[in-house]
Amino acid sequence: MQNNVLILDFGSQYTQLIARRVRELNIYCEIHPYNNLPENVSDFKAVILSGSPFSVRGEDAPHPDLSAIRGSKPLLAVCYGAQYLAHFSGGEVAPSNTREYGRANLSFVQEGEQFFENITKGSQVWMSHSDTIKKLPTGAVRLASTEDVENAAYRIENEQTYAIQFHPEVYHSTDGKQLLENFLIKIADIQPDWTPNSFVDATVAELKEKIGNDKVVLGLSGGVDSTVAAVLLHKAIGENLHCIFVNNGLLRKNEFSAVLEQYEGMGLNVKGVDASARFLDALAGESDPEGKRKIIGKIFIEVFDDEAHKIEDAKWLGQGTIYPDVIESISVNGPSVTIKSHHNVGGLPDFMKLKVVEPLRMLFKDEVRRVGASMELDPELLGRHPFPGPGLAIRILGDITPEKVTILQEVDAIFINGLKENGLYNKVWQAGAILLPVQSVGVMGDERTYENCVALRAVESTDGMTADWVNLPYEFLQKTSNAIINRVKGVNRVVYDISSKPPATIEWE
Repeated sequence: MQNNVLILDFGSQYTQLIARRVRELNIYCEIHPYNNLPENVSDFKAVILSGSPFSVRGEDAPHPDLSAIRGSKPLLAVCYGAQYLAHFSGGEVAPSNTREYGRANLSFVQEGEQFFENITKGSQVWMSHSDTIKKLPTGAVRLASTEDVENAAYRIENEQTYAIQFHPEVYHSTDGKQLLENFLIKIADIQPDWTPNSFVDATVAELKEKIGNDKVVLGLSGGVDSTVAAVLLHKAIGENLHCIFVNNGLLRKNEFSAVLEQYEGMGLNVKGVDASARFLDALAGESDPEGKRKIIGKIFIEVFDDEAHKIEDAKWLGQGTIYPDVIESISVNGPSVTIKSHHNVGGLPDFMKLKVVEPLRMLFKDEVRRVGASMELDPELLGRHPFPGPGLAIRILGDITPEKVTILQEVDAIFINGLKENGLYNKVWQAGAILLPVQSVGVMGDERTYENCVALRAVESTDGMTADWVNLPYEFLQKTSNAIINRVKGVNRVVYDISSKPPATIEWE
């Protein structure tokens, strides 16, 4: 792609939001760690430096090599990036008298600057730093201030280098998108032509060149990601794509047969493999969340290896990996903190002689849906809630047994079907039920019970990186709770999870 933007990550929790805002401008971008620049830096038309939890004054401060960037490419330095340019280029960075965090308003904006075009004095911005720039770097011109931050924005003369102390990527910076547009489109002269259709065309062409006449084995789950990945691969290689849908015994109620039926008529070559006993046997006695994920990933690979051997000359394993999976598993390839591992990220063992192809690896969930819509996939399929690869294993806290799976499948079916019947399903980004390792006393009729507790979880989100719990109607929750307790043997208590991400994750494990 000719209009790439390179985002250098210094470990900020906001880095992914920068990527989202850039892509909302129909401009493609990639995140790379500050200490592992891509070999093709010359191919990028502009560079953005992220914020960081580090201080530029610290001994452990990240030091990027900007020799191939600064002065030769448009550069936007955000927060830590702005302090870095100041501290190591003749300026001064010192601790703030008070921590500069939260909403602020621009009290001064330099007139006639293209960088601040259509942004005026009084515009709200979001600050998040404990150091401040006391003195600008050599050759710098101050562009904006707030009441507490004199050097809120500056540029370097004779360079297309701009720096800001605030975060334009967060929604609290009301003109943040306009500022990014000014920098990327007006200053860097990048064409906003990265659309779903252009992604499809470029990806299909890339897949054709990469795979050639080889055969690909792809795991279908019935979800949006694997389906869109399959359709892209099918467009590129046709009948050389062999899709396999594995029943790991941890799917939703009746999902195995329903998914196979869903793919009929789509022109995909799909084979169903029931390996539920193999997965459940391997999971017996394992209660650690990471342990369960690794077991499922291991068995998943083994099943695929078995099936791949049945396909003559299969050389690739296709996966529906998307960007949040990559970010959470390998910490944006760099200094951020790893949250949890994902079963479909991280490569294959040596014994499995298949190369990996991941057409959606650099897309967020909402982008995957838009790509699917551009290929005219069924809207009902595209609107399906995300479902974790490890399935109900990470919604059953503690060890896994067939009995627990059955209980949770019944609870989940009542909850999800209820959302659909009450017109709430499409208002929720993801929903599911969790079986807790808790038993509590209850009364049914005149008898004392000591049975399981389940938690219901429904969140709204755009890409899964952040999420808020959904305020479902009390009447719906009451009706759902009654249905679960009355119809699912073994459950006598239902609770509703009202935690947001962060600090909680969407899944409990």
